[in-house]
Amino acid sequence: MAVSYNKLWKLLVDKKMSKADLRKAADVAPNTMTKLRRDEPVTLAILGKICNVLECDYGDIMTYVPDVEDN
Repeated sequence: MAVSYNKLWKLLVDKKMSKADLRKAADVAPNTMTKLRRDEPVTLAILGKICNVLECDYGDIMTYVPDVEDN
């Protein structure tokens, strides 16, 4: 299972907010922001903090990317 946080970065641009501003406002650790930039999984609690700050839903900041099986 993989996720993409491209929607999050686009939403930040729309809201004229930097990644650093989001990190501080949501009280997210720098290593967690690195995970987000690398499209690595983070906990729902972290995503909830981000959604609270941005006043949005989980689906507004992330997309599920199904695994591609090699046959």
